[in-house]
Amino acid sequence: MLYEGYKLLEIRVDRGVLFATINNPPMNILNDELYGEFGKLADEVIKDDNVKVIIFDSADPDYFIAHYDVNLLLKYPDEAPPKPTELHWGHQMQETYRTMPKISIAKIEGRVRGGGSEFCLALDMRFGAIGKAILGQVEVPLGIIPGGGGTQRLPRLIGRSRAMEIVLGGMDFPADIAERYGYINRALPPEELTPFVEELAYRIASYPAETIAIAKKAVLLALEKPIVEGLLEETHLFNLTCVSAVAKERMGLFVKMGGQTREGELDILKVVDDYTKKLEEK
Repeated sequence: MLYEGYKLLEIRVDRGVLFATINNPPMNILNDELYGEFGKLADEVIKDDNVKVIIFDSADPDYFIAHYDVNLLLKYPDEAPPKPTELHWGHQMQETYRTMPKISIAKIEGRVRGGGSEFCLALDMRFGAIGKAILGQVEVPLGIIPGGGGTQRLPRLIGRSRAMEIVLGGMDFPADIAERYGYINRALPPEELTPFVEELAYRIASYPAETIAIAKKAVLLALEKPIVEGLLEETHLFNLTCVSAVAKERMGLFVKMGGQTREGELDILKVVDDYTKKLEEK
């Protein structure tokens, strides 16, 4: 797939990983055009069997995404519309990333607040640079509330009390505190961020696409179903993977190349890497 027609996203694909660099000067304001390109990318990447992982980063070292365009919010009419019965297109786009059979990662090296933070919350993972990444929800000080999913995704991610602090405080949360709260997966020194995220992405992309998709689906069930229903569905999905030819080949190589031995599993990642390389050479 060529990924043409983007003005605010710089796209490249390498070894199963799609890199999407946000570039919307002067400060990566989230507007309808950028929202539209996020949606266009989601629609296209779902159809691309060559892509298993998406990494979002920024061309601006100070801003990942500043926030949603306040000038657009000032154009709201004097009366609120009726309560919606369907998700608006922004929420639909975010739900596409949350549920798609691909893995999405935010690599944050600047400020990401408001709607930008909410976009990142819809992705599967978030990693931030210590001393550079700053996250927050700035809506309440403006007299509004987060409207891009923040009030719903944050409590599910980090719990009620910390979500209240982030939403109501309107404060900045640097990477180290964001990691402590669970707002991001890890806070890393700036020089380690890109190597870590790319190594993780390439590692995931080396695994079977159908297994990645099923694993993600199973994890999402934990937030959607009671535990017993989730366990029943997990068992069904587990059984589907166990009977696949891909799994049988990989498990066979795992055992053949040192897995399930005392010495081999002292460094189990080496065993995994060795048989993954063998499969790639076929």
